[in-house]
Amino acid sequence: MRQVVVVMPSAFTLGNLFFGFWAIVSAFNGNFRLAGWFIVIAGILDMLDGRVARLSNTGTRFGAELDSLVDVISFGVAPALLIYFLDFASAGRFAWILSYIYVTGVALRLARYNVLSAGKPPTAWFTGLPSPSAGMILAVYYPFSQTNWYQVSVAYLDLQHQGLVVLILLLALLMVSNVKYPKLPPIGIRSRRGLFGLAVHLIILIGVIFAPEYFLFPLGLFYMAFGIVRATVLGLMERPEPAPTEERLSDDNDGEAGEVPSVERERRAAWGDRRQEPEER
Repeated sequence: MRQVVVVMPSAFTLGNLFFGFWAIVSAFNGNFRLAGWFIVIAGILDMLDGRVARLSNTGTRFGAELDSLVDVISFGVAPALLIYFLDFASAGRFAWILSYIYVTGVALRLARYNVLSAGKPPTAWFTGLPSPSAGMILAVYYPFSQTNWYQVSVAYLDLQHQGLVVLILLLALLMVSNVKYPKLPPIGIRSRRGLFGLAVHLIILIGVIFAPEYFLFPLGLFYMAFGIVRATVLGLMERPEPAPTEERLSDDNDGEAGEVPSVERERRAAWGDRRQEPEER
């Protein structure tokens, strides 16, 4: 039984890899909707493997490294190829570089996460946009673009080409940035935070079950924008005081007892002070 519990997190991780690879094959064959949902399933399995490892206290260094390698495939290569086959393949000869930039952002994000989190207790915030969130935002774009609401309200803006370029570059930048993003709150019934976490999970579950095409892409954009807005507001509130300059320091010292004013110091430096005592000479 103990061996089964130890193997469970890695089984979820390999399931994550299975659906990530299947998403690549589906995107290559032109089935973009199915490819997007496979990446979403990979994201759910990625969340479960970490939860199972923490609850069973079976987290290992091997599992952490395996999870990072799998995430590069499922949330880096798979979404990048999905967007490439969907739009960039017909955009130009070097359009694949945009997908490469995104995959590079995922790899750097995961490498930094492994270094910063090694041997440290988990916190309630991510540094940089999590790669599963970025991958699922790209994955659910196509199902959202096929909805009736999109066709009658947003499609006239023709955001598919320029919008996807901006989105994929912004996601790559946010993953390697220092912008903080919150983790899902824990579920409970004995505290306000636990009840809030329960409400958040229920809202997401209801949206995924009843209207995933309409719900998931706006949710991903809201999560992405939340970190940007929060970082901007905190940056405006934390205005550092200007560093003291040489002129300010001299002005401050002019009124202190025993200090020689700056004009007087310049005059003495130019002409010399012949009124000094013999011992000082």
